[in-house]
Amino acid sequence: MTIKLGMIGGGMMGEALLSRLVFEGGFNAQEILVSDPVLARQTFLADRYGVEVTGDNTQAAAATELVLLAIKPQIFSQVIQQLSGTFHPDAVMVSILAGTSLAQLEAGFPGQSVIRAMPNTPAQVGSGITAIAKGAQVNEKQLALATSVLSAVGSVVEVPESMMDAVTGLSGSGPGYVALVVEALADGGVAAGLPRSIAMQLALETVLGTAKLLKESNLHPGELKDRVTSPGGTTIAGIAALEAGGLRSALIEAVKAATARSKELGS
Repeated sequence: MTIKLGMIGGGMMGEALLSRLVFEGGFNAQEILVSDPVLARQTFLADRYGVEVTGDNTQAAAATELVLLAIKPQIFSQVIQQLSGTFHPDAVMVSILAGTSLAQLEAGFPGQSVIRAMPNTPAQVGSGITAIAKGAQVNEKQLALATSVLSAVGSVVEVPESMMDAVTGLSGSGPGYVALVVEALADGGVAAGLPRSIAMQLALETVLGTAKLLKESNLHPGELKDRVTSPGGTTIAGIAALEAGGLRSALIEAVKAATARSKELGS
């Protein structure tokens, strides 16, 4: 069977995409070839998902429709040398390498259609969001295919490449911020007298439920906050404490700091 999707790198994010594509019918498993240098990883992916595997990146790069580049940015220059001239002329390459620009990708793979993508870790459970920026050679059919593939792990938004560092600072790094908030909420519950397991469950479900409510109701966060904040009540007391502690400004500064670091890594 023809290999339509090649995946170079079978790590965490690559596997997140792979699992959704196989189990939700985006591709037949036999149409996917994953290359990874670790034999044990190859065996795991083949056994778990039924895909073809190899240790040779050039075989995965020859896929006829899409090549997903999911390697560590540190070995990008090494992989360029391996893959030069191996891509199918009609295929689009989607790179999820943090800090690696379209200019670098297009210089490394001259004439190739290239899309830069920034997914985030909730992709592992199908609830991620991916921002994409297309290169100069990408046509509408290739963009639609890449969007369809990335949609297997959540929402997809197209942005100018100039915004990708800010995307990294917000949604790329954002799961770390949210995890910290969940942990802090649970710690607060323990400090208030709740058992750890109950506090964690309450914190997790509160964050999950609030995000779902905001998304499905299209309420502005400020409006939802006002709806649950009674005069002289418990919520306003808690919000006043958060404002005094600088939560809002701390989160803003976190996004700005991560954005600045993304720019540094890409320079």
